[in-house]
Amino acid sequence: MSAVPTWAQLVYLLCAVGFILALKGLAGPRTARTGNLVGAAAAVVAVVLPFTYLDLDHVPLIVGAIVVGSLVGALGARRVQMTQMPQMVALFNGVGGGAAALVALLELDELLHLSDAADVESFVLAATAFTVLVGSVSFAGSVITFAKLQELMTSRPVVFAGLPLVFGAAILASLALGVLTVTNATLGIGIGLAVLGLIVGVLLVLPVGGADVPIVISLLNAFTGLTVAAGGYVLSNVVLLVAGTLVGASGTFLTLLMARAMGRSVPNILFGALRGGSTLGAGEASDRPVRSAGPEDVAILLGYADRVIIVPGYGLAVAQAQHTLRELVEVLQARGTRVDYAIHPVAGRMPGHMNVLLAEAQVPYEQLVEMDDINGEFKHTDVVLVVGANDVVNPAARTTPSAPIYGMPILDVDQAQQVVFLKRSMRPGFAGIENELLFDPRTTLLFGDAKESLTKLLAAAKGL
Repeated sequence: MSAVPTWAQLVYLLCAVGFILALKGLAGPRTARTGNLVGAAAAVVAVVLPFTYLDLDHVPLIVGAIVVGSLVGALGARRVQMTQMPQMVALFNGVGGGAAALVALLELDELLHLSDAADVESFVLAATAFTVLVGSVSFAGSVITFAKLQELMTSRPVVFAGLPLVFGAAILASLALGVLTVTNATLGIGIGLAVLGLIVGVLLVLPVGGADVPIVISLLNAFTGLTVAAGGYVLSNVVLLVAGTLVGASGTFLTLLMARAMGRSVPNILFGALRGGSTLGAGEASDRPVRSAGPEDVAILLGYADRVIIVPGYGLAVAQAQHTLRELVEVLQARGTRVDYAIHPVAGRMPGHMNVLLAEAQVPYEQLVEMDDINGEFKHTDVVLVVGANDVVNPAARTTPSAPIYGMPILDVDQAQQVVFLKRSMRPGFAGIENELLFDPRTTLLFGDAKESLTKLLAAAKGL
């Protein structure tokens, strides 16, 4: 590979600093937009820079690929709905892992053409093998997570007889080919390593239930970051090394935080189904009697409340009802009611999902209160309005050891004086288990699409 000029290395270093500043900016809602723009600008400079100092072949083909990729990415990002954001993240992440694996294979082929495998530094070959294997795992695993979330396949754990043996054999074979890549590298061995990585990625994600798929997306994102970092070492590219390390570290940290928010360990999430467990329940709608009411009755209940807490969930995002909900909150606040939004760490499908959704509706960030800060408030709350959430308020997480969500920290909604659920039907939440809170005498259900129900509720509240 051609040597990188000193000035280009300095520009790459500035791009790496831009990525660090971008990540720092994304830590807060007020600086997130600026951080995102800084990161995007650094990425554009890093992509354009090689054209300025390398004598590249097939430049029109490369530019064409960049243009097509940019158009597809831009159109996909603009058209994707908030409810489909995790699927988009999974796809983009998988593409990154697959690209890193392909680049590593091409670099391996170039290294072997320039010199014998014995003359190539062992650590370079090891980094190449790591990039090929883990990048392939990330690509295949991300495709499966996309299919589960998009409901192109069942979101339930997929387990077959002998899966642990097949998975273990694929891991051992991958390690063996990885060692061969270092000791006796050939392009054929590299391709075999990539194929085994694809198999491992599929087998890794198949046993994961739908409720845990977002956590696996975060883990695979960390894998992609590590492959990019290893590829940066192979290519002697500092910006890839820094960017990949940032993604790998932040993805790992996010995975651990999400697992903690679910009250689970990462090994349990990945391999729980192999031991006979499941991350999903029965998934059948209950026919037990519940107390329901119309929008006018719920409006009266809210109208007499001094303290109201809103619990938003995935159903709010599906119905695109965040703007109507904000209007309802403004009507209540105009009457002197204190209203806050209780945000569970894994509400929706990914961390921050509800924050972004409500920010889109221009809900003041100060009204969004994290679970740990608001749980003590529920026992002093007159009415809790649950809009499209279920698992994050399910007391089974505390009371039922056999429940798949047992041990997950939840919002203590059951301590409030009155609870109102906005639900389409009695079907359970994403974890597929019944919520006993729905049958509590203090609970009222308002059935229907969240946007339609909130629109009627808003009209009734204005008419009081």
